[in-house]
Amino acid sequence: MTDIDAIFAADRQHPPHERSLPWSETRGGVTVIVEPKPHWARDMRAFRADACEYCAYADWTTNGAHARFFGHVDTCGDDLIRKARKLVASEIAGGLWN
Repeated sequence: MTDIDAIFAADRQHPPHERSLPWSETRGGVTVIVEPKPHWARDMRAFRADACEYCAYADWTTNGAHARFFGHVDTCGDDLIRKARKLVASEIAGGLWN
């Protein structure tokens, strides 16, 4: 059986714009979870791990903790990770990662 952590680790081997699973980054004492770029988006979003706020990934890479964050109605970075892990677990259970 394939391990969820191994799948996430393998995804992190790709450059950021080619990843399909969220990952964490910390700069200036602020931790964000980066949401992979959907095909229709111009840039990725970085969500604060513990708050419902996000910024553009380009702003995060340039300014780190001083990036301009915006409030988000119901999503924080920890939510993104939990949802992605749940999705991968269900795909493993469905035999898609054998």
